Amino acid sequence: MSKLILLHTSHHLTPIHRRVLNAAVLTPVSKPLLTPFSLSGLRPQCLRSSFSPPLSLRSLSARAFDSSSSSSSETKEEELKQIDGESGPQGKVNSESVNTGTADKDYPTGEFQFEKMSSWKSFVVKLRMLIALPWERVKKGSVLTIKLRGQVSDQLKSRFSSGLSLPQICENLVKAAYDPRISGVYLQIESLNCGWGKVEEIRRHVLDFKKSGKFILAYVPACGEKEYYLASACQEIYAPPSAYFSLFGLAVQASFVRGVLENVGIEPQVERIGKYKSAGDQLARKTMSEENCEMLTALLDNIYGNWLDVISSTRGKKREDIENFINEGVYQVEKFKEEEGWITNIHYDDEVISLLKERLGVQKEKVLPMVDYRKYSKVRQSTVGLSGGKDKIAIIRASGSISRVRGSFSLPGSGIIGEQFIEKIRSVRESKKYKAAIIRIDSPGGDALASDLMWREIRLLAASKPVIASMSDVAASGGYYMAMAADTIVAENLTLTGSIGVVTGKFNLGKLYEKIGFNKEIISRGKYAELLAAEQRSFRPEEAELFAKSAQNAYKQFRDKAAFSRSMTVDKMEEVAQGRVWAGKDAASRGLVDAIGGLSRAVAIAKLKANIPQDRQVTLVELARPSPTLPEILSGIGSSLVGVDRTMKELLQDLTFGDGGVQTRMEGIMFQRLEGASQANPIFSLLKDYLSSL
Repeated sequence: MSKLILLHTSHHLTPIHRRVLNAAVLTPVSKPLLTPFSLSGLRPQCLRSSFSPPLSLRSLSARAFDSSSSSSSETKEEELKQIDGESGPQGKVNSESVNTGTADKDYPTGEFQFEKMSSWKSFVVKLRMLIALPWERVKKGSVLTIKLRGQVSDQLKSRFSSGLSLPQICENLVKAAYDPRISGVYLQIESLNCGWGKVEEIRRHVLDFKKSGKFILAYVPACGEKEYYLASACQEIYAPPSAYFSLFGLAVQASFVRGVLENVGIEPQVERIGKYKSAGDQLARKTMSEENCEMLTALLDNIYGNWLDVISSTRGKKREDIENFINEGVYQVEKFKEEEGWITNIHYDDEVISLLKERLGVQKEKVLPMVDYRKYSKVRQSTVGLSGGKDKIAIIRASGSISRVRGSFSLPGSGIIGEQFIEKIRSVRESKKYKAAIIRIDSPGGDALASDLMWREIRLLAASKPVIASMSDVAASGGYYMAMAADTIVAENLTLTGSIGVVTGKFNLGKLYEKIGFNKEIISRGKYAELLAAEQRSFRPEEAELFAKSAQNAYKQFRDKAAFSRSMTVDKMEEVAQGRVWAGKDAASRGLVDAIGGLSRAVAIAKLKANIPQDRQVTLVELARPSPTLPEILSGIGSSLVGVDRTMKELLQDLTFGDGGVQTRMEGIMFQRLEGASQANPIFSLLKDYLSSL
C-alpha cells in the first residue's frame, strides 16, 4: 500500500507586500439583490461537539457560553479564553443567548452609485493628469480595450506577470468610469477559463460602468455560454462572420480510472466521509454514484437556469423562447443577428474600430486613441480622483489548493500556503490601522490540518475586528472551512461552496510489484507501525478500522465546527454537509452563506460591522502575494533540469493525500468542468482529472 508522503522543508516566510486600493463609491440600497431568506428557524440547541467551542461568530452573543452578566472587557477576555480551549461546562451553546443572524435583505447591498465630479474636483483631476508619470498618461478621448481570454486569476498581478487579474479588471472599469480621458470601453471576449463567480463579478462591473453614461462594446469571435453571459451586459455585441458560436447548453462529465489502475496492478484504498463526497471516486469507482449524480444534476440545473433567466431578462425575451432557440442547435452567426436582440451586427474587428472612430469624431486616416488593459492598470486611482478615506479595510486573498507549508518546487503565489496565510492574518490582527478584514477565497480545498490552523487564526482575528468572507468561483471543502470562521459569508449566485467532508487514502501496489519483479520487506515495532509504510499489501482488519476512524474523526471536527460557526445544531448541519457541494444561492437558503454578492457587498457589510457610515469612502489595503524573485525562478528551473524524477515525485505528492493523509478537497472534475476548464486532449484531461481529485 503506497502512501505518497509529502516531505516538507522549512522555508523563510517572505515579507508581506501591500498594495493600497481605494474603495469605489458605495452607498446602501434598500432593494435586496435577491429574494431574501431567513435564518430565524436555525436556533442551535446543545451542540454535540468534539472540540472546545471558540469565540462567537456572525451575530452570536458573547453570552452564548456564559449566562452571567459581565462587562465588555470581561466578555472579550472570556472569548479569548474560549479560543484557548477554556470553554464552559460540556462546551454547550445556550440557544436562548444566540442571535440567529441577519437576513440577506438586512445587509447593505454595496451597489455602485456613479457620482459626477464637482467642478473643483474635476479641475484637480485634470491638473494631476498634466503632471502624471509617463506610464499614467492617457490621450484624451481614448478607448480602454480589454481582451478577456483564458484564465482569470483572483490574485493581483505584478507588472511582470502575464495573464488577467480579476481585481485589476474590476479596478480598471471603475477608474475608466471616472477618468475624463476615457470615452468608452471595448471588450474583446474569447474562451474564458474561469468560473461563474468571476464572470458574475466582471459582469457586475460592466453594468456599473454603464452608469457613467459612457459606451461599452463587446466583440466575440469565439462565444460559448459563459462568454455570451458576459457580453450580454454590454450595450452592443459584434461578431465576425466566421465567429465560433457554441450556445448549445451546458454539460458536466466524470472520468474514472479504477479500471486503468487495476490493469497495472494498483489497488486504491480510499476512505471518504460523506455520501456526496465524490473526491476519490475517480480512483475507487468505475461509474458515477447516485449521490454524485444527484449533486451534479442540481448544480448544473442551477447554472443553466441562472443563465436562461439572466439572458432572457437582458434580451427582453421569454425564458422558453431562449431555451427553444438554444435547442435548435444554432451555429451560424447570421441567425444570431436575424433573431432580434442576440447580437447587434456582424463586423470584423477593423470595422468595429471604424465605427468607434465615427462615433468619437476621429478622421478615418487617423489612429483611434486606445489604451490597453495592462498599461491602464498602471494608472493609480488617485490620478482619476478616487481617493480613499482614512478608514482602512484589509483584503487577504486566498486562492488555489491548500497546503500547510510550501513544497520544494512550489513557486510563490501558487496555491494557499498555510504558514504564509497565517502570517498575514496575524499582521492584520496585531495592527490597529485596520477597522475590518475581508478574506477573499477562491479555493477547492486541500490539506485538512492547514485548513484548521487557518480557521483558528481567522477566529482569533474575528475576536478583535469584523471579518467578512467573500467567495469567488469556489470556496468548498477546505475553502469553506476557512470561510466559516468569518462573521459574515458573502458568495456569488453560482459560487461552488460547502463540500463539508473529508477524504483520505493510499495505494496497494502489491500486484504491480509482482509484475515488475520488485519486492519489499518491512521490520516494524508497534501494532500500527506499517499503516502507511506497507504499500505492498492491503490493510489488515485492525488497520482498516483505525484508518476509517481517523477519517471519521476529522469529518466530525469539520462538521461540528461548521455547525457552531453557522449557529446550527449538529443534526441540522449534517443535513447540508455529507460532502455535498452547493451553488451559492442554495447555500444561502440553507444557512451556509449569509448574503449574495461580490466584493463590493463584502466591503459594505464590513463597513456596517465596523460602524463606518456607508457613504464614507474607505481604503482597501491588499495584502498581495510577492512576485517570485529571479533567484527563485532560476533555482526552480535548475532543480527541474537536474532532478526530473524528484520533481515528478513532488508533483504527485502535492496532488495526493498530503502529509497526514486527510484532505478537505472538492472533487477535481467538478472544479474543472463546472468552472470552465479549457478543452484539451482527452487523454491529458483524463490524467488531469485523476491527479487533481486525489
